[in-house]
Amino acid sequence: MAAGAPPTQVAEWAGHSVAVLHRIYAKIVAGQEASARQRIERALGVEDVDRE
Repeated sequence: MAAGAPPTQVAEWAGHSVAVLHRIYAKIVAGQEASARQRIERALGVEDVDRE
């Protein structure tokens, strides 16, 4: 997930459901909100905006 693989694929590889995958590995994706927002904004062609 953190490497950009789709959660459904990672869950399949791990032998889990996506819900279990997120519950087990939530600590890995925690703290990556800023980079996730940037990837989404780039994909949508949205310019960076200041966040407070």
